[in-house]
Amino acid sequence: MIVKHFILATAGHVDHGKSTLVKALTGTNPDRLPEEKARGITIDLGFAHLELSAPPSSLNKRQSNASAARTSDQPSTFSVGIVDVPGHEDFVRNMIAGIGSIDLALLVVAADDGWMPQTEEHLQILSYLGVRRIAVALTKSDLGKIDNVASQIREKLRETTFANAQIIATSARTGFGLEDLKEVLASEFATVSTPRDIGKPRLFVDRAFTLHGIGTVVTGTLAGGQFQRGQNVVIQPQNLSARVRTIQSHNRDLEIAQPGTRTAINLPDVPVGSDGIKRGDVITIANVGAAADIVNVVLERSARLNRKTPAARPLKNGSLVHIHLGTTRVPAKITLLDQDVVQPGQRAVAQLCLDSPILAFVGDRFVVRDSSAQNTIAGGVVLDVDGDRQNFRNAGQTELLRTRAAAIDEVDVCIQSQLTRDGFAQTNTLLVTSHFSADEIANALSRSQNAGGIVLRGKIAANPAYWRDLVARASALIDRAHEKHPEQRGLDFTELRVELNIESDELFAAVVSEMTANGFARAETNIGRNSHRPSLPAEILPAAEKIRAALAGKPFDPPSRKDFLLATASPSGGGQDRHLHQALRFLIEQGEIVEIGDEIVLLRDAVDQMQNLVSEFISTNGSATASQLRQSLGTSRRIIIPFLEYLDRTGVTRRVGDERVLAQKAAVAKLDDAAIGRRS
Repeated sequence: MIVKHFILATAGHVDHGKSTLVKALTGTNPDRLPEEKARGITIDLGFAHLELSAPPSSLNKRQSNASAARTSDQPSTFSVGIVDVPGHEDFVRNMIAGIGSIDLALLVVAADDGWMPQTEEHLQILSYLGVRRIAVALTKSDLGKIDNVASQIREKLRETTFANAQIIATSARTGFGLEDLKEVLASEFATVSTPRDIGKPRLFVDRAFTLHGIGTVVTGTLAGGQFQRGQNVVIQPQNLSARVRTIQSHNRDLEIAQPGTRTAINLPDVPVGSDGIKRGDVITIANVGAAADIVNVVLERSARLNRKTPAARPLKNGSLVHIHLGTTRVPAKITLLDQDVVQPGQRAVAQLCLDSPILAFVGDRFVVRDSSAQNTIAGGVVLDVDGDRQNFRNAGQTELLRTRAAAIDEVDVCIQSQLTRDGFAQTNTLLVTSHFSADEIANALSRSQNAGGIVLRGKIAANPAYWRDLVARASALIDRAHEKHPEQRGLDFTELRVELNIESDELFAAVVSEMTANGFARAETNIGRNSHRPSLPAEILPAAEKIRAALAGKPFDPPSRKDFLLATASPSGGGQDRHLHQALRFLIEQGEIVEIGDEIVLLRDAVDQMQNLVSEFISTNGSATASQLRQSLGTSRRIIIPFLEYLDRTGVTRRVGDERVLAQKAAVAKLDDAAIGRRS
């Protein structure tokens, strides 16, 4: 048997019997505060647990579509975490904190009151937060007027996404309708998809407290992924690291908490409060993005707002509001993209400048209340968490925001819009702070590549036009370098990167890889066309001859680089001196001259002769000092020391104390010594 986990939240006007109904359904009184019990109204969030059997119709349907061998794997129980929210207008902020990650809402309307102001406000909040399904409990049905109120409810829901919601008459006092309500809830959950696991767990903290002998405990609704015992987590927005000691759900110890469950986590090393963890914080994992204090959004105002109430006043550019996202509430300033006001029934792209940072994902839904925190005035969806005040209205950013506002739940659209704006992105960080899983993003990248909508190279995804332009510019820069400096193999990587204005290592590596696969070759620190053959321009040939002559005069003991450049330079300097440096670089790159050290360069023929003489001398004598080799070659100490170090680096010789031995013979001697040691 597989248990499916869901979250149900109540909604409705104060004193319509939400908590009483929850207690009648579950046996648990969700009112936990003394003040709540004394006043008879819910002030803060309450919690309960309900287990429901899957309706037979859903089981039969599943069984008809699966083999008998798999029948036992079908879910037959729904484990439902219930969040009971306050209905009083003074505690709407607490109500919003409870319904951020729910699968189904239970809208409660009392038969003796009917549809009331907070009923309407709660319905609008459910719509703003993207809740797609509700059931309606018509409570206190023993007081009569059931048909009239049911008709009123149906009329209120007529032009909403909840027009076909089931309405169930109930009475917590008599027990009437409770079993019917359970059946309806089970039938609704049977049609709801299991909460998604996108590998990005977030626990929106609604309670944080300390237990003696246990330490800090936090509770919340887990969404987007799993947590397990012993796991390292991060608390946002403080970016605090912590470790999960234990996990519970509905008083049962768990090894792993699944998305869609009410979850309690023990974080023993984190204090409760402003310097630790509190309601509104988010427990997540590393590498899912950082908290931000500027986010770009699309706002939506319900056409149902009562024009006679303060909630319907025009929402003006520059308005100060409160943003409710998850369990947090933060003051913010609204900057509208291209209009002065947003009226009821209108949508608008905007930027939120938050008083404090929050961890928001692209696709997160939120509620907007006015500066007095008394009226719900709008809702919205996060479009971009990399907000920037200076770039808010530039063309690329505007296009991204408008494109996403029309299709924020489409992963392909979100990818294309980002690549259109930025040109490229690293595939391992693309949309990491979003509601899309790594598999969804990877599949979308593959689809777009097959359709020609993007270019994938290594760890980079790029807009095709941007990529073509980048490669064309790189080609042009290399061709210009060949034309300007035909004596060089190509363009230095550092210069190429600066000219292309590339900061990303991954992007530059992708460009170089693309070039080398299409007619270019890299050589050490530069890149050039395969067809390019370095050659000295006519005006530099005399400089090359001067260098050859300077080094050939005493090939085993030539002047230092500085000395022969000074000796061969023209009195006036200028271009002739540049020619000498260009010629020397060319001769070194072509292998005609060898760099022995910073100040010592030798002709290749001289290096070969000196190396042969050193090898012969050591082979004959077994080893040699630098002084012996200097005398044998007829050179100076200034030359022989860096030359022997060069032979050490190239694996010809090896220094042993003050002497040199042939590296190959030294290796053979080591093997012989080891063999003798084993035999003895």
